[in-house]
Amino acid sequence: MKWDNVKKDFKRYLQLERNLSHHSVDAYLNDVQKLEAYCSFKSRNLDQVDTLFIQQFLIFINDFSISPFTQARLLSGMRAFFTFLQIEYDRKDNPTELLEAPRLNRKIPSVLNLEEIDALIAAIDLSTLEGMRNKAILEVLYGCGLRVSELVTLKISNLYLDVEFIKVEGKGSKERLIPIGLQAIKYLKIYVEKVRPHIPIQVGHEDVVFLNRRGRQLTRVMVFLIIKDLAKKIGLTKTISPHTFRHSFASHLVEGGADLRAVQDMLGHESITTTEIYTHMDKDYLQSVITQYHPRS
Repeated sequence: MKWDNVKKDFKRYLQLERNLSHHSVDAYLNDVQKLEAYCSFKSRNLDQVDTLFIQQFLIFINDFSISPFTQARLLSGMRAFFTFLQIEYDRKDNPTELLEAPRLNRKIPSVLNLEEIDALIAAIDLSTLEGMRNKAILEVLYGCGLRVSELVTLKISNLYLDVEFIKVEGKGSKERLIPIGLQAIKYLKIYVEKVRPHIPIQVGHEDVVFLNRRGRQLTRVMVFLIIKDLAKKIGLTKTISPHTFRHSFASHLVEGGADLRAVQDMLGHESITTTEIYTHMDKDYLQSVITQYHPRS
């Protein structure tokens, strides 16, 4: 097997069969290039790679002091690559099957309380077209728990505001319906009906909800900068990003007693384990209440 041919075929597999995003495809290919370099260093052909060799490769990578998260992602890339070789190149075994990923201490994400969210939204200058757009953005981010990539690719044709739902395209181009609250609907309608018509929309962006002043799809970086600017305005010391609103959405639902499966569906998590982090956050909150208010604490 020639590495160049295998990598081209693997890229097509990831794009067409796995339907992965551009960033994920690049990450997997980068992992394979690391393995290719190590094979070249050890004068080992790809069909000679076994479990022991992969272990040695991971130990070699670990010597560069990479984080456990990066190691886990690298092993995930290796698993995907050898699964591909089994499917497309009739390889009989997968040398990564018996290897365990490093244990990861799941970091509890930062969230905003309702007062902080209200303060951020109140800091928006509603006298400008961009301000009205930004208010709709924050209401939708917090009201629906969207990823920033889902927000910027949201389509006019996927707004079902009369029945209080929107449709988004998540990871792996998987679509899901998400309920949208009345507050978010109100400001989304104001933006779509009264602000957006004044923007000179560029060809190819007619169905995009959130546009920049030039009439093109808003970038993820721009949404990040909008939020950073608002945080600076109100003197918020927390480090926040668009994803903070998604965490806050989920955390507030769980704290309020929402069913974890429902939250999982709304967030678009494939595994309930990913959603369960918000139950840990709720436990931390309860512990802080005990510490603060109980006379024996």
